[in-house]
Amino acid sequence: MATNTANPLADEFAFDIGGPVAKYWVALLRVITGWYFFHAGVTKIIESGLTYGGATGYLQGMTGTALGPIPVWMAENLAWLVEPGVPLFETLIGLGIMFGALTRLAAFGGAIFMTLFWVGNGGFGHGLVTGDFQTLLIFVTLAALAAGRYYGLDAIIERTKFVERHPKLKYLLG
Repeated sequence: MATNTANPLADEFAFDIGGPVAKYWVALLRVITGWYFFHAGVTKIIESGLTYGGATGYLQGMTGTALGPIPVWMAENLAWLVEPGVPLFETLIGLGIMFGALTRLAAFGGAIFMTLFWVGNGGFGHGLVTGDFQTLLIFVTLAALAAGRYYGLDAIIERTKFVERHPKLKYLLG
């Protein structure tokens, strides 16, 4: 059995506009996914400010899910963090993904959100693969492909002297 360890994004299959198709696609996927999360967060901020009560109501409604009493406890004891956190973090995750800045960190945050949404919305009447699960997979894909390096700010940030002196920061970038 042969194993190909080559990076498929390194192949130079290009349109006339001068670059590999895969890089354009990853960048487009990153921007669209970032906009989706940014829009969700900024809309909540516009409508409710940083007191988004829908978050605690959502958590209390998760009582019959696989997470059991954990979200209910969070709603009752961490409302001071959850209510401003949901719109703020959705907005910041969206901006990070959209502009390709701290992409892996933002994608990790997005994956955590989508995992909670997937379990919380989990009627699973149509199986385990839902829209929330698919968005979770997109966030994981963006992190795995270091999507911020493709026409994103991470490509610029990674070339700074600060990141060169602290190479472990590249785990958050990309």
